[in-house]
Amino acid sequence: MIKIEKGNKVALVALSNALSVKMKDKIEELCVVLTGMEIEPICSEYLYGQDSVRGATAKNKAEELERFYSQQGIRAIFDVSGGDIANEILSEVDWDKLKDSNKIFWGYSDLTTIVNAIYQKEGMASCLYQVRNLVGANEVVQQQHFKETVLVGKESLFEFDYRFLQGNEMEGIVVGGNIRCLLKLAGTTYMPDFTDKILFLESRSGGVAQMITFLSQYKQLGAFKKVKGILLGSFTQMEEEGLTPTIEELVVEMVDNPHIPIAKTTEIGHGQDSKAIIIGKTMKLCKE
Repeated sequence: MIKIEKGNKVALVALSNALSVKMKDKIEELCVVLTGMEIEPICSEYLYGQDSVRGATAKNKAEELERFYSQQGIRAIFDVSGGDIANEILSEVDWDKLKDSNKIFWGYSDLTTIVNAIYQKEGMASCLYQVRNLVGANEVVQQQHFKETVLVGKESLFEFDYRFLQGNEMEGIVVGGNIRCLLKLAGTTYMPDFTDKILFLESRSGGVAQMITFLSQYKQLGAFKKVKGILLGSFTQMEEEGLTPTIEELVVEMVDNPHIPIAKTTEIGHGQDSKAIIIGKTMKLCKE
């Protein structure tokens, strides 16, 4: 499903905040790396912003996304953005044009709204991952894992260490992503059903107060009573600043059910060393 053949094209888009023009050199570097893997990158005309967080209107970005999904030869769509505004395109997308596509969407952070909407609307899986990691601080390892996964078909990019906080195993279709951004879908037709799912949550910013707020909303949505398990990724600010209660303690408290398996990994999140996770696909975790 994830494999990309040499000679395939991939699209680079920015459905959330437009990139600063200062990022052009980094995107060009990324294009060189992909080309070196014999993958042909096609850059969106809406990657960069000038005086606004938008590189284009929501309608323009949605129409371009539809074109990339319908264009033959393009195997995957990589979103290189993040920020706050990706959800504005959801009501502009003609979801039937994405239906039955064999293309995979890749994005992280604010693109949580897109990857979960793709699963909810079309039942298609997407990868929660930032492809700019290929030209980041851990680029050597990231490029190795990426090549092994998308070109060879191994699982290197999706293999991560974890530990159980409670329970011994969990299995189900994964939904979720950024703890804040997923909540933008609450009350809309784009929010996935939590029933029997594994809920994955991670965060870059936010302290204890923000985590309490977010977790309370998930609890009030009934998510913690519906899921078959919860997987926590990295919570960068919480962990770097050593804030207490910890995210693990807060989640166990909010779930308030020892029968719901909860696991924690430090290897999926906003770090440039982050692994990837597939949203919309069944995953099984077991305590060793």
